[in-house]
Amino acid sequence: MNTEKYNHITDQELLQNYNDDHNSEWLGILLQRYTLLLLGVCMKYLKNEDEAKDSVQQIFLKVIQELQKYKVEYFKSWLYMVAKNYCLMKLRGRQGKIPSELTEKLMAAPDEETDWQALVQTDHTLELMEAALKELNPEQQQCVTLFYLQKKSYQEISVVTGFTMLQVKSYIQNGKRNLKLLIKKKLKK
Repeated sequence: MNTEKYNHITDQELLQNYNDDHNSEWLGILLQRYTLLLLGVCMKYLKNEDEAKDSVQQIFLKVIQELQKYKVEYFKSWLYMVAKNYCLMKLRGRQGKIPSELTEKLMAAPDEETDWQALVQTDHTLELMEAALKELNPEQQQCVTLFYLQKKSYQEISVVTGFTMLQVKSYIQNGKRNLKLLIKKKLKK
């Protein structure tokens, strides 16, 4: 399927089209956009290319099921969370199946432990960021979300929101600064 002709359609529009008519072609276009992202996430966690490729297919199926249950607003970040949770569940399932000699080797490898701690720390920070984002005032929240999560330009944000370019720039800068302060405050708790 040639998806280039759909490049001008946003994730949100594709998702809305899918929700309106349940034509799986819309979802296919959307998932194809993020296949490499999913593969990257799976490789990061599972560290095995074949297993990562299989997992991407499983995540596609899971996404199809989950989209029937939930209204998703920010597809890319939601998809990332679905993939991450899938991989973590897969890793949890592995723990009971590791032979004892492998367990000893893993215990002796401090690098693995450090990687795991870094992943846990990153996930924790992402959760704090998500919570902090909700605490910003509506204008900052909207502009920061459009700019950083949806990769919109100042011009596009100005058109979508009706704010002037100067307001958009200000909301993004202040929102970013406030987000940083809120996350620091949450990390101290």
